[in-house]
Amino acid sequence: MESIKTLLITQARLGSTRLPGKVLLKINNEELLNIHLNRIEECRLVDKFIVATTTNEEDDAIVSLCHKRNVQSSRGSVEDVLDRFYQAAKDIKPEWVVRLTSDCPLIDPTLVDAVIAFAQVNEVDYCSNTLIENFPDGQDVEVFKYSALEQAWKEAKLKSEREHVTPYIRKNSNHNGGSLFSAINFPCIDNFSYIRMTVDEPLDLELIEKVILNLGTDQSWLTYTNYIINNQLNQINANIIRNEGMLKSLKND
Repeated sequence: MESIKTLLITQARLGSTRLPGKVLLKINNEELLNIHLNRIEECRLVDKFIVATTTNEEDDAIVSLCHKRNVQSSRGSVEDVLDRFYQAAKDIKPEWVVRLTSDCPLIDPTLVDAVIAFAQVNEVDYCSNTLIENFPDGQDVEVFKYSALEQAWKEAKLKSEREHVTPYIRKNSNHNGGSLFSAINFPCIDNFSYIRMTVDEPLDLELIEKVILNLGTDQSWLTYTNYIINNQLNQINANIIRNEGMLKSLKND
């Protein structure tokens, strides 16, 4: 079996409570998941990528879309997304794993490559542009060693640690005063954390539709960001809380 240095896993499911079936909603007659996959196919430092969905029957549609475009998918736990990621990666055993979420249709492949390169040059267990949240929500990239994923899979116990893949690694990293993992933040040129390019709610979809209809689907994250700011589109979804799902999980721990 060929050796895979960098495996990208993007998680996708239809069971969203705030915007059901969101990743298969269409803009310009193209599913958000398709737009997302088209973007990540442009990554140059990714050797292989997998769409990690669930065993729920409704997610057959995601597997079908992946099959039609010859993209590998894997199926796993609905709630234990850490296990879903580990099961997707364990037979490949890459050196590095990249985590994305498919509700970010305009993820920038050049940014993904930059975070990968930064992680590898600094030889850390975990690297992300979200340890300090200055990038727009929807441009989140996490890169970590497979060994860190495996250790988290074995040791993480809290629901929030299982449901969101990387909290155990982040919490136990030297960035947060821990000692199990080394971590580094990929820096941003400014603070754009008030910009949302993710799709969690109908208002997010409204913003993304306006952006795509005006700029298309092949621009950089900064081009999209400046367009949103210059046209005050950020007012559309300004009241939506960032990482609301994670906050709910922490509350339930």
